[in-house]
Amino acid sequence: MMISERHGKILEELRHKPDITVRELSRILCVSEPTVRRDLTELHGKGIITKRYGGAILNTGAADREIPFLLRENEKSNVKTVMGAKAASLVSDGMVIMLDGSTSAYHIVPYLGKFKDLIVITSGAKTAVALAEANIRTFSTGGQMLIHSFSYVGEQAEDFVRQINADILFFSCHGLTDKGQMTDRAIEEANLRKVMFESCKKKILLCDSSKFGKTCFYNMGSVKDIDGIITEGELPVGIAEMMNAECVMRN
Repeated sequence: MMISERHGKILEELRHKPDITVRELSRILCVSEPTVRRDLTELHGKGIITKRYGGAILNTGAADREIPFLLRENEKSNVKTVMGAKAASLVSDGMVIMLDGSTSAYHIVPYLGKFKDLIVITSGAKTAVALAEANIRTFSTGGQMLIHSFSYVGEQAEDFVRQINADILFFSCHGLTDKGQMTDRAIEEANLRKVMFESCKKKILLCDSSKFGKTCFYNMGSVKDIDGIITEGELPVGIAEMMNAECVMRN
């Protein structure tokens, strides 16, 4: 198991069992207790956890900002797989598709290989690799990489996106308020998504039901300005009523 995978697993275990011990982590990860302690020291140094006697606790605020892509990828992976399949049903041969750097957008990739002559632009480094492995013509936005999310952001990424005319954008957010505001924790990623909105004919939000009713720091816009929401559950009635949705895909 790679170090990044081990760190992701440690954070996952801490989320599910905050009082988990070094001994238990050692058994789950199949590594020595000194290795676990070194991992905890590194995560503590990044401000993601706080070490304590015999184990560690997750720093909620820091973890929200710094949570690794690997762990986010595994969160609700079954839900994201279902959403990815639904998203792919909106794709057709020859499309120009834009994907943000979210793990929700990443889960669309396995369903794109069956289409012909696709062009995909993404701000996700791991997503770009997966697309290339699927033999899909891929462009990366470039820019500054956010280390923990493997997403590109900044002026270079935004300038690249402004040059593109895409048919459809699939993107995500961290919270969808009861008033229909799409919100996020990372200003840089939110700003890039706003530029993506301007470059795409159709904008589809990928939003699992755990994000409904949540408000994060930064507003990205209203659901009234997008074309559809893909979710695994029931969309709140108020949000469904306020948006100009051609496709609200659920269940």
